[in-house]
Amino acid sequence: MTEERIASIMRPDFPALSPTMPIRRAVAQLVESRAAAAPVIDDDTRMVGILTQKDCFRPVLHASYYREWSGSVADHMSRKVVSVDAQDELIRVAELFLRLPHRVFPVRDGARIAGLIHRSDILARLIRLG
Repeated sequence: MTEERIASIMRPDFPALSPTMPIRRAVAQLVESRAAAAPVIDDDTRMVGILTQKDCFRPVLHASYYREWSGSVADHMSRKVVSVDAQDELIRVAELFLRLPHRVFPVRDGARIAGLIHRSDILARLIRLG
């Protein structure tokens, strides 16, 4: 059970955002794709942050109250990103979810972002294995 790799259960399709993208467009993209988060990728294809649903609440509430949207993804994203490797074992990532409040981690395959892994993906796999 512990030898299963994250690459076998990660979600390879995910929205990727630009740091210069208007926050309103990014929020809409997250909602449309039903994503809990999306990596923020710069022009050099480096991950420079992550935009989570929680990060979106401040600009959305501001827009609701003042009737105007302002800012870009870079203004609202989380810059400290915890990612996992595609070859990490299922149990290691499960333990990481247990220790941290995150709901999703970007999955790296070398220097590129290969997918996302959600807490619910890990729980579902553990239930099937247990």
